[in-house]
Amino acid sequence: MGPNGEQIGVVSIQEAHRLANEADLDLVEVAPNSRPPVVKVMDYGKFKYEAAQKAREAKRNQVNTLLKEIRFRLKIDDHDYETKKGHVVRFLKGGDKVKVMIMFRGREQSRPEMGLRLLQRLANDVVEYGSVESAPTQDGRNVTMVLNPAKNKAEARAEAKRAAEAAKAPEAGASESTEN
Repeated sequence: MGPNGEQIGVVSIQEAHRLANEADLDLVEVAPNSRPPVVKVMDYGKFKYEAAQKAREAKRNQVNTLLKEIRFRLKIDDHDYETKKGHVVRFLKGGDKVKVMIMFRGREQSRPEMGLRLLQRLANDVVEYGSVESAPTQDGRNVTMVLNPAKNKAEARAEAKRAAEAAKAPEAGASESTEN
């Protein structure tokens, strides 16, 4: 292959080296396992630089979804439930998974169905922000459930950025009108 991506065809190694030297570029083997091997005339330093830039950009745009954890007790007051539900909603809006755990103490362990009912209530309350990834399961003294966000982390981050810009735009217009 030539420096501009055009097909040169099957040529000898000496001819390929001559073409590369004439163009003052490098001869790079692209597909060594094919028959005949495919080589390309290119600037190898520029190729390595562009590959490193792409890798750096991909790493910067990579999103790490976290698993946040919220713990409930079986005998939770309505206000406390609403507060913790607000935390779950905030985590789901942010694009993070949420592990919800209900801890049982003493005689509460004999009534796991009450814990399942509380988790089902929470899942129904946050259905617009996320869905149940793993159904409630009992492991020892705890019942756990994992909620998946409705939007992935990248979408949530982009939406938050748009909302921040939209909130800034009216403020800028309002300050200009008060100056006149």
